Amino acid sequence: MIAVFDTNVLIAAIITEGICSKLLHRARAGEFSLISCPFIMQEPKRILSKKFHFGQEEIAEAMEPISEAINKVIEHSHKVKDVCRDAADDNIIACAVAAKADYLVTGDADLLDLKSYQSFKIVTPRDFEALFV
Repeated sequence: MIAVFDTNVLIAAIITEGICSKLLHRARAGEFSLISCPFIMQEPKRILSKKFHFGQEEIAEAMEPISEAINKVIEHSHKVKDVCRDAADDNIIACAVAAKADYLVTGDADLLDLKSYQSFKIVTPRDFEALFV
């Protein structure tokens, strides 16, 4: 099974000890294949710096478990346009398409409203976790 995590799932996995961090542990244990792209990998760094005021060292430390959990960071040229209100969300969708994902895991209501796109389902972290129970 292949999954792509939206930025908000990665941030929640870093900041809190909840479902998102549990899913990150599952990915690190190889229970599913977690794929990402450069866009998604840069977003947590930017958010940790601007919103949470992390320094460079703290960001590097916070990104370590994410990097360990991700099976592959794919470079892709896939473009998705005007699927979501937020153009940044189109980048997340494009990553999931390029990754041939089965699931896009997100807490973003705009993405969740889509329910699916092409061949993958768009689910909450809680719904994704339920697949393992």
